Amino acid sequence: MEWSATFATMAYLDALQLCSNHKRQHGSWRVQQQGSNEFVSALAAGMKAKFIVQVTSRASPSTIALAAAARQTGGRLVCILPEPVLDESKEVIRNSGLKDQVEFRTEDPTKILPYYENIDFSLVDCKDENYARLLNLLDVNPTRSVVVANNLVGNTKGLGGYVRRKDEKVAVRSLQHPIGKGMEVTMLCKNDETDKRLGVREHRGRKRSKSKWVAKFDEKSGEEHIFRVPHIDLLWN
Repeated sequence: MEWSATFATMAYLDALQLCSNHKRQHGSWRVQQQGSNEFVSALAAGMKAKFIVQVTSRASPSTIALAAAARQTGGRLVCILPEPVLDESKEVIRNSGLKDQVEFRTEDPTKILPYYENIDFSLVDCKDENYARLLNLLDVNPTRSVVVANNLVGNTKGLGGYVRRKDEKVAVRSLQHPIGKGMEVTMLCKNDETDKRLGVREHRGRKRSKSKWVAKFDEKSGEEHIFRVPHIDLLWN
């Protein structure tokens, strides 16, 4: 399961268009920062995540971004949120044409998360006061998985500050990203010969790749748009 630049690019552009369409039609979102949701979508799709889990307070641009990634990989997104916002969240996803990719759950996340195993990609909103417990409850795919802790404020720590390695063969690497309202990306993978088969490489001494430009034609307006897709600095790309 190697990194797919094609999947990452397609999910990035899909998330960009879908989030822009929703904002233009409804004007109800304040996007965190340009590129943050697209980054998450490209990251999930590029690693070919099939099982994605999000814990959030309501459907947001990041929900659409993750659903777009699931559509690209043929996977599914489980979105855990409070029941009072369920109807409006379903409408957001339905209007985006992504209802087949998303399963909504309204149970207490601390009780339902233990039922999900081998999660490939997860996004946890750290505005939740129980975020540390939620991060510890994630049963991630030990072969290769990514956990994104979002909305990290001040000295708040993401998974890298709470993870307890159950298996010495599992390597844990956390990176802080200066996008959105504080984001930490934690990558977990087998720290043995499996890494070589998966394309995981040490980042020391690596030359940073440049961003690339992608053209997308808008059939409705007849315009051609040029997007700058940032390089995602991972250990297996």
